[in-house]
This record gives sequence, structure tokens and C-alpha cells, in this order.
Amino acid sequence: MEAKKIIHHANSRGHADYGWLKTYHTFSFSNYYNPNRINFGALRVLNDDTIEGGTGFDTHPHKNMEIITIPLIGALEHKDSLGNASVIKQGDIQVMSAGTGVYHSEFNHHKDKSGQFLQIWVLPDKENATPRYGQISLNREDRHNKFQQIVTPNPSFESIWIHQQAWIHLGNFDAGKRANYQLKKEENGVYLFIISGSAKINGEILSTRDGMGITDTENISIEADSKAEILVIEVPINL
Repeated sequence: MEAKKIIHHANSRGHADYGWLKTYHTFSFSNYYNPNRINFGALRVLNDDTIEGGTGFDTHPHKNMEIITIPLIGALEHKDSLGNASVIKQGDIQVMSAGTGVYHSEFNHHKDKSGQFLQIWVLPDKENATPRYGQISLNREDRHNKFQQIVTPNPSFESIWIHQQAWIHLGNFDAGKRANYQLKKEENGVYLFIISGSAKINGEILSTRDGMGITDTENISIEADSKAEILVIEVPINL
């Protein structure tokens, strides 16, 4: 079976500049709508946000969505209707299962400098679940020249879990290093996002903030062309 690929270059993403927020959308979101880029299987949102110091998102609702936040630079303050109040920083992973409904706010923790964050929304395999919040601090050295699992469907695993047969990994690779990603479920697909640097993935060269979805494959070959940070999101394709 030959793998199928779809490539989304960084400059093809939706973009909005609100002054306090500069955001790029890999998939249709808010005022950006592209009928060919609604989702990649259960992956519904991949937003790349830069939030100015002392600003953020006021309290707003979510329902029936698994929301994963990854700080890249700086720190983010979180408050929600479940009573959670926390700060997440680089190296932390945050998950919020919105389930039956939750309200939350997100603000740049620093008043004098901007922060960068990735936010991922995954459609759940169980609707109207009890809302839940999770946060973990991971050792970034555990992803040096290999993939570190940061999200799983298994509630007993060390990393954060979600209501979906989905796995998320991060890897930091030195130039010239190679790795293979083996799918957890062969019917799933994988969306790869180059956070920084460049890499050859299944023969395709991708650069900073480029993304590629791959289906109909059991494993994916990766070779870093330069020092590269790579996000791997494995999700069900047929919903």
C-alpha cells in the first residue's frame, strides 16, 4: 500500500493579526475558512499563537473537544470553571477535556514580553464526558534525537491522556539524525508539524512551520536536515 500525503506549507496557513494576538491556523478556524482544510481525521485545530505581554483570551466556553496546549516560548496562565488556576511554561503540556462544557481563560503570564504557544484540538471518541484538566512537566532531554510521548489515550500512562485513540509525540533532533515513527494503530493517520528547523519526512523536505499529513502507512521515516523540533500527531482518520 502506497502512503498518501498532503503538505501544508507554512505560508499557506490562515493568518490573523489582532495586535495583541498573532495567529496562524493550519485548519479552518475563526475567520479563516478553507473547505479543503477543515480537519485531518480527528485533528480539528492546530493553531500557532503569539500573545503579547499582559494580554490573552478572556473567559470563553468549550464543549466536547480535547484541547492540548504546548508552550514554545514564555508561560501561559490558565483559569477554568472547574476551579483550576495554573501557569504552564516551556516543557509543560496541558490537556483540557471539555466534555459537557467548561469555561476558561488564557493569558500571557509575562507582562513585558510575548509568548508563543501551540494549541491542538482533537475530536473526542466519547461525547459529554465529565470535564477534566491535566498538566504535566516533562524532561525535554527525553526527546533528544528521539520521540517523547506527551499525549495518549491511556489514563494510566505517565503522560497526559485524552478521550480519543490518539497519540502525540515531540522530538528534538540534531542535524543528520534519523528516526522512524511506528503508528500505534494502522488505520490511523499522522500529522507532522515542523516547529523549527527542517527535515526530510518520507522523502519530502519540510521547513519551519510546514505540516504534512500521511495516511495508509505503518511507519514514517524522518531525517533532520538541520537541528529540528518536530511534533507528531497520530489520530483516527475515519470518524
